[in-house]
Amino acid sequence: MTLKSTVLATGIGLWFTTIPSGAAEPIQPLTPPSDVNSAQVELGKKLYFDPRLSKSGFISCNSCHNLSMGGTDNLPTSVGHHWQQGPINSPTVLNSGLSVAQFWDGRAADLKEQAAGPIANPREMAMDHTAAVATLNGIPGYVAEFKTVFNQTPITLDQVTQAIAEFEKTLVTPNSRFDQWLAGNETALTAEERAGYDLFKSVGCVACHNGPAVGGSSFQKVGVIAPYQTTNPAEGRIAVTGKDADRLVFKVPTLRNIALTYPYFHDGAVQSLNDAVNIMAHIQLNRTLTADENAKVVAFLNTLTGDQPNFALPQLPPSVANTPKPEPFAAVDTPAAAH
Repeated sequence: MTLKSTVLATGIGLWFTTIPSGAAEPIQPLTPPSDVNSAQVELGKKLYFDPRLSKSGFISCNSCHNLSMGGTDNLPTSVGHHWQQGPINSPTVLNSGLSVAQFWDGRAADLKEQAAGPIANPREMAMDHTAAVATLNGIPGYVAEFKTVFNQTPITLDQVTQAIAEFEKTLVTPNSRFDQWLAGNETALTAEERAGYDLFKSVGCVACHNGPAVGGSSFQKVGVIAPYQTTNPAEGRIAVTGKDADRLVFKVPTLRNIALTYPYFHDGAVQSLNDAVNIMAHIQLNRTLTADENAKVVAFLNTLTGDQPNFALPQLPPSVANTPKPEPFAAVDTPAAAH
């Protein structure tokens, strides 16, 4: 076994480490979760697609995290209640259950806590939690299904977020060509893609983008070597911790399905994956990639697209005469932070 030196980027600078050649790969294959409650999953699937959880009756979880579009909306920032512009890029919901926390600043500990945020956010779904739960309790089909799944009535917000989280936990995308290569299929990657993976490791990308989700497991400062140029006012973890050291520290995004989840970065300002790779190499690793190196890394990243969610759309239970009605043209409430 030989040894090689690799430069790695951390949230505070650069450091060198020695990695044994032939050691276990820093990225592991994705596998679907086995510990899921199938009844909660089916209920959560309905809630995920149901726009009646929004004040307008028009916006659902799937609006900003579209499962036909890589679990995002492919917009720089999302469109919310009354066409309000969201303040930050919507991260993909795919494989999000593997993240250390939720939202770019990590203010939600898990999927369940995250699910409650957009419903009440006046710039997103704009439906206060009491009204959202009242709407569901006014839909007989939901009352019956929640009673079956949770064995209690009336419906509570805790049950709603639990069901949505359980469904989102299943949105894992295994079987990418890279996963096939990790499993021993040497023909799953081309020579260029394999060279791109070697570069991805040797220049230090794996310091932050590692594990099954190829990211999502740590918080890092954006702009270690040089500032990231943006007009977006988001300041990252400092909004959660209040610590100045956490300014511009964000959750490292997953690179799984990265070819589908453009535009890139927390401000959604970069449309091209090639440009995103060059920017990260420069501001995080103090590295200027050649056109050939850039092409190889991007070729590798394209192998991280896995099997996308594939199921029949859920049939939502109908509202009845006394179900609270949506207010699509009501006045806009005071904006708040999103994603």
